[in-house]
Amino acid sequence: MKFKLALILLITVPFIAVAQTGGIHSFQNLNSQYNSRTMGLGGDAITIYDNDLNLGLNNPAILNYQMHGRFGFNQSIMSSGVNTGALTYARKIGGTMGMLNFRYSSYGKMKRTDIDGTDLGTFSPGDFILGASAQHSFNKRMSVGATLNILYSQLDSYTAFGTSLDIGGLYRDSARNLNIVGVIKNLGVQWKGYTKEKNPLPLEVQLGISHKLRHAPFRISLVAQHLQKWDLSYVDPNAKAKVDPLTGDTIQVKKTGFFDNLARHGKLQLEILIGKKIQIRTAFDYQRRKELAIVGRGGLAGFSFGAGMAFKRFSIDYGWYIYSAAGSQHGLTLNFLLSKK
Repeated sequence: MKFKLALILLITVPFIAVAQTGGIHSFQNLNSQYNSRTMGLGGDAITIYDNDLNLGLNNPAILNYQMHGRFGFNQSIMSSGVNTGALTYARKIGGTMGMLNFRYSSYGKMKRTDIDGTDLGTFSPGDFILGASAQHSFNKRMSVGATLNILYSQLDSYTAFGTSLDIGGLYRDSARNLNIVGVIKNLGVQWKGYTKEKNPLPLEVQLGISHKLRHAPFRISLVAQHLQKWDLSYVDPNAKAKVDPLTGDTIQVKKTGFFDNLARHGKLQLEILIGKKIQIRTAFDYQRRKELAIVGRGGLAGFSFGAGMAFKRFSIDYGWYIYSAAGSQHGLTLNFLLSKK
């Protein structure tokens, strides 16, 4: 009965939730990339169930007892001095698995001027998230989890404050190496804006499935993103129909078709597991490529790559998250087993 209720929830939520994907939302740093393994998998690594506690930032339902006593340090850099980072710690408390995290986004130094352009020095804006997660297993196959976040942002003398909630569910068939998940991210409110105006948070609904091949070292994941909104394309509102000077035919503004929109909702992730210690990762996000690739210079926009090595009490991961030919993000993660007790 519980499985049926969870399945109904995962199927119906995408059709009843209403939101946009960008442009009008506050605290967009909720969707920033903080973990190197997640970067290598193209973001939103919501389906993988192992001892990497940092993946709990994407889906609290995948927290598990293998993460008990582990600590994660995450750091990434982008161009112009922009960087993100995260600290995570997981611990079992009774029959519940819990995790604390602190995330930040730093945007370097910016020049402060008055209305006439007079130089008044510099300031360093930043966004910060303090979160607590809890996971509960109903049985060996089903679990749910939630993360409560406190959000704070500072832009010079302007500040904003809010709270958000992530809710996730997991169905795990270990005999078939199959995971099915659903996540609702960024439910919440902006309590205080930079001005009197308050904006909604970037709500997102996701579904995912992953499968580890039985006789091959591949784990394949497919994540369906932005399910709260069908049309993810952007059409310039100022674009107008043109007339072909040779034929005289009217060329209408091109609209996104059904299959193009469908592809924008998909994200394909692949991990190559070399023994128990080495992992190679790659992913492709069609939506990211369509939105960020430079015209005529698509390059590797939308692709991501990464690698990791795991030891008994320590692991290290690297991720390369490519936005476009104009920029990318590099991340490094260190995980430590502090205590087994």
